[in-house]
Amino acid sequence: MIKAKIETLLTQAFRPTYLQVLDESHKHAGHAGASQGGHYQVTIVSKAFEGKKLLESHRMIYQALEPVKSSIHALAITTKPSI
Repeated sequence: MIKAKIETLLTQAFRPTYLQVLDESHKHAGHAGASQGGHYQVTIVSKAFEGKKLLESHRMIYQALEPVKSSIHALAITTKPSI
């Protein structure tokens, strides 16, 4: 399951204090790109994002998810530094 793999990869890369991965693929059934991968929403809180600009933190996420990128069609990301 891709959702579990995303959770594992992000946990290993960022040791988050909070992580939520939602699989929203069912909302996009019939969408032209849906057959090329799933739709996911990630919310992650980690010290790794402290002092990072939004673009930097998103690039960090994309790099961590490189092993499963072919299974992801759409990815909504919310990153926050540790609270």
